[in-house]
Amino acid sequence: MNSIGFLVSTLFDLYIMVVLLRIWLQWARADFYNPFSQFIVRATQPIVGPLRRIIPSVGSLDLATLIFAYVLSISKFVLLQLVLTGGNMAFSADFLWVGGLSLLKAAGSLIFWVLLLRAILSWVSQGRSPVEYVMHQLTEPMTAPIRRFIPAMGGLDLSVIVLFIGLQFANILMGDLIGPIWFQL
Repeated sequence: MNSIGFLVSTLFDLYIMVVLLRIWLQWARADFYNPFSQFIVRATQPIVGPLRRIIPSVGSLDLATLIFAYVLSISKFVLLQLVLTGGNMAFSADFLWVGGLSLLKAAGSLIFWVLLLRAILSWVSQGRSPVEYVMHQLTEPMTAPIRRFIPAMGGLDLSVIVLFIGLQFANILMGDLIGPIWFQL
């Protein structure tokens, strides 16, 4: 059953990241005509579109998409429990709490992967990739304030490394505050 649990967890995690990426694209006001942005919108539109008619946005926060991501996080753990226990399970309020923590951890993982992809693309494509352009739009609000304090050294932008260290610190801090369940999410 570990193989099925791995597959379920991976598929849910990837789609949750796509849904969170949609929220992030809207928040950062990234170019929605970019092919990468269009992929994200098309991958989430069949469910988010009808939800947006029911659940309004709050300011610049797309509440319908955020609730969808939260429901996906809860569904992931319900399905994993069903797979691991063979269908013998009772729904508890713990799923709501674990779903929220899982969503928070997925957001941190998404930031990590987008920063890593931006760094790799900056070495390879040198600004000619539409994906790199969107990654730049997403991460620039986080890297620009760091660059004010730590300027580039010898042409190297150290702001991404500072963010990596900050993300790792936040991950370990959450593990210290919440306990071992944080590292199992």
